[in-house]
Amino acid sequence: MPNPGHSCPAALEIRPLAAVQTDSAEDPLQLVRLKALMDLTSGRSEIRVGLIDGPVVGDHPNLAGNSIRQISGASNGAFAKSDGDVRTTHGTFVAGMLAAKRGSAAPAICPDCTLLVRPLFGVAITPDDRTPSATPEELGVAIIECVEAGACVINLSLALAQPSSKREYVLEEALNHAARHGTIVVAAAGNQGTIGSSAITRHLSVIPVVACDLRGRPLGASNLAGSMGRRGLSAPGDRITSLGQGSETLTLSGTSFAVPFVTGTVALLWSVFPSSTATKIRSAITRPQPRRRASVVPPLLDASAAYNIMAGYI
Repeated sequence: MPNPGHSCPAALEIRPLAAVQTDSAEDPLQLVRLKALMDLTSGRSEIRVGLIDGPVVGDHPNLAGNSIRQISGASNGAFAKSDGDVRTTHGTFVAGMLAAKRGSAAPAICPDCTLLVRPLFGVAITPDDRTPSATPEELGVAIIECVEAGACVINLSLALAQPSSKREYVLEEALNHAARHGTIVVAAAGNQGTIGSSAITRHLSVIPVVACDLRGRPLGASNLAGSMGRRGLSAPGDRITSLGQGSETLTLSGTSFAVPFVTGTVALLWSVFPSSTATKIRSAITRPQPRRRASVVPPLLDASAAYNIMAGYI
């Protein structure tokens, strides 16, 4: 069942979702068959989604009125104003993918779930990279705060700074803590275009996400690894549109923006099946095969298939 930090709502009506996939050439939601699940539910406030990212523009018109909360104890404040600060771009963009108002330019996957914003203020990796970064210790603290706040699922669209075996032990313990409490962690594969994993994506309880284009082919910049092929998923990360500063929208690419498709699917599945366990949802969404996956490229997310597995239709 969801993290003990919140109670279980009554289940929604269960009905099979169509297996027909329409043309997905220009629609990332159709590519991963997420629209049918989104039509069934926009989420529930009892399902809490942890967002560990840059600060979010709290007064954004397409986020106003949604159930978005700052986690108590987060330093420097989770919310910023629309003042053009580049640090708010990434967090606001990802928040829009998950929690924007339906009908906005953003995917707005699970706007009725509660979004728990836990900001990081790390320096970007390069001048052209707006991806937030954190040391293993900083990230470990943020993960534990999200778990203690009742997050069912945590979105990590970020990079790991200053990695070392000693520092990574703290992060590993935080990820173990999340697993023990039934919190699913979904993390970006990274954008270095290499074959290799990180302390985050190697962890057995984490679902790593590789970015693909709108035809399901891995992006050249997306990292790949055996651990990702065995336990991860691919999701759209090419030319994704979401919220920017003020009323503007942005179109960006990268593994950061593939993660919310998986995070949002987990949140919607838990909204429909509130008494389920993390193990059941993880198994339905990753669809483990009888034989171990040999490829470094993970399978494409299929939200409708995951729902039908949970409902017993597959």
